[in-house]
Amino acid sequence: MKNRFLLVFLFAFGFITAQEVSNFEKSPVFPECESQPIEELKVCFNNKINAFIFKEFKVPQIVNDESYKGEVKVLFEVDKKGEISVLYIDAVYEELKEETKRVFDSLPKVAPGTYNGKPTFYQYSLGIKIPLVDPSEIKTQQTEAKTIDLSLTVDLNADVSDEYKNVTDSIIKYEKLEYSSQLNIPFTHNYYSRFDQEMNGLGTNSHTAAKPFTYDEVSAYYDFEAEKEALVKGSEGWWSRKLWNEHLVEVQGKDYWFTVDPIFDLQVGKDTEADFSSTYNNTRGIFIQGGLGKKFNFTTSIYESQGRFAQYFNEYAVSLSAEGNEPIVPGRGLSKLFKDGGFDYPVAEAYISYSPAKFINVQFGHGKNFIGDGYRSLLQGDATSPYPFLKLNTKFWKIKYTNTWMWLRDVRPEVTEDGAFLTKYMANHYLSWNVSKRLNIGLFESVLWANDNDRGFDINYLNPVIFYRAIEFSTGQDAGNAVLGASAKYKWNNKVNVYGQFILDEFAINDVTAGDKSWRNKFGYQLGVKYFDAFKVDNLLLQLEYNRVRPYTYSHNSIVLNYAHNNQPMAHLWGANFSEAILIGRYHYKRWFGDAKFIFGKRGFDFNEGDDFANYGSNIYRTEVDRNADSGITVGQGNTTNVFQADIGGGYIINPATNMRLFTNITFRNYNPEANTAAALNTSSAWFTVGVRTDLFNWYNDF
Repeated sequence: MKNRFLLVFLFAFGFITAQEVSNFEKSPVFPECESQPIEELKVCFNNKINAFIFKEFKVPQIVNDESYKGEVKVLFEVDKKGEISVLYIDAVYEELKEETKRVFDSLPKVAPGTYNGKPTFYQYSLGIKIPLVDPSEIKTQQTEAKTIDLSLTVDLNADVSDEYKNVTDSIIKYEKLEYSSQLNIPFTHNYYSRFDQEMNGLGTNSHTAAKPFTYDEVSAYYDFEAEKEALVKGSEGWWSRKLWNEHLVEVQGKDYWFTVDPIFDLQVGKDTEADFSSTYNNTRGIFIQGGLGKKFNFTTSIYESQGRFAQYFNEYAVSLSAEGNEPIVPGRGLSKLFKDGGFDYPVAEAYISYSPAKFINVQFGHGKNFIGDGYRSLLQGDATSPYPFLKLNTKFWKIKYTNTWMWLRDVRPEVTEDGAFLTKYMANHYLSWNVSKRLNIGLFESVLWANDNDRGFDINYLNPVIFYRAIEFSTGQDAGNAVLGASAKYKWNNKVNVYGQFILDEFAINDVTAGDKSWRNKFGYQLGVKYFDAFKVDNLLLQLEYNRVRPYTYSHNSIVLNYAHNNQPMAHLWGANFSEAILIGRYHYKRWFGDAKFIFGKRGFDFNEGDDFANYGSNIYRTEVDRNADSGITVGQGNTTNVFQADIGGGYIINPATNMRLFTNITFRNYNPEANTAAALNTSSAWFTVGVRTDLFNWYNDF
């Protein structure tokens, strides 16, 4: 229908057709026609443009070889500036279309036509006879131009703005600007393992602890465009490109760009321990990212989800319930009960990223952050649900300095007032220093405080270079909870990295030197090693990690100043009073990937039964005043529970641009406590899942 409509305007035999024009109109003036009277301008324009086409048009060889006789039909426009642009070409041969476009692109600029003395648009139709016919041999016919119907716009003025058209015309082919932007690379352990080796090469001045990374800081070591190009598959058809290789919507202009994609997490599975038929997750959403100029970027994602998970996962979500018995889906947030044992949990994440100078980046958003080189973090992890944050990254010389300010919530019924969740605040800073081409050390400090005495967000903690511990001490013993930490990484060679962390929640020299294992010795540590291209197998990463945290670490004698958000720990998701060893293997080949993880741990839970309601130090939400003892405190005390979990999975990346992947996973989990309690049930289960997911964040099931 579109073609038939356009053909109504086309006239054969090499001449221009048009409407009658009023005395208010003056048609466009072709060069060399300036001296003609107004009534002759249309004929002159017609003759000159036909003569120009006859002189410049080169009939393609294939058209001559096949002795084609016919016509090329053209619809073109002269705008208010006198620019000539082709709107439509109809021809049998693609070569004829290309040649017509070339000839029209070479036409000279003309004086624009006018209406009532003001420049306006004129549209023309034209037929080009094949074989070409010399227009001088044909009797010129009286023709006129088809103009815009100004009778419809007289009351709005004939002077129509070009602004909208110029914006539309400025759109160019998308150049994958995200890979050099200040946008965060969505943090998943699986995807980050693809460029972990390049970031940790000997002699690089990279900083790998504060995550997520931005594309521009990683692109100095890893070529994202080359990675995506190497994975291109399918045809050049629109559906094929969007399914296998590209964002659904890609728009780029002179000083802006953005992409839009649907996001999914659709999975179904079976838990051998559950008393229901199947597990499932049904997540649908949208992911938008973009940039304005060279210094400003943004992204937003909205998820609508319903899910029912393995029995142990569901029970943990219910145990985290907020005021009103609203379950909290681990890592995602508040939910409503949904049908038979399921959860309905909407989530929204977004941030803006601004880099006023090369060495500094500011982000404000709603999401999660992580500090560390390991699978776990004892400083700041990403196992909790998203929260509002303001982050300042400063990088110069051998230093990267990260300041983060966070707005957190305590949603337990005992601290809720008038149905409103309690707000608390956290500020931390992390200084990463590349001491040498092999050694990196990091210093960490964090403080958490509540709205005591209508204190609100304490402006003292906005100072990015002050020591938080001094402020916390000066505002009162119970005014805040300060935590100190350190990290280190040593590059043994280009294949082996050794890393570690140390967290200190409280330190009393007398208790340490006394040697009686005081409860005040609240600390933890991490040791780990990564082996890239293990055993000379390309793209195989092996990782061994050990974490140990003493009882009562991250807790406080005030009920609200625990190191947590939404009833989930802000560091290690096991809280405190545990030790664990983790063995991880990751492998990828083109679009295929495989992961395996084995966890061997010991945890010490509270009994909370009979006559024993003491705090043994694992539950960081309990105050320290009801601890079981002052000395003789050991890791795993209380209801000692041996934990084993194995996760084995793999899959295929459907679209590398969006990280949409087809996956399958099986989890073996065994809990073996001394006493069977509500917090530590003796269980042994296997959970199998299969699905398709847009992989944009870490989602942990190993609590």
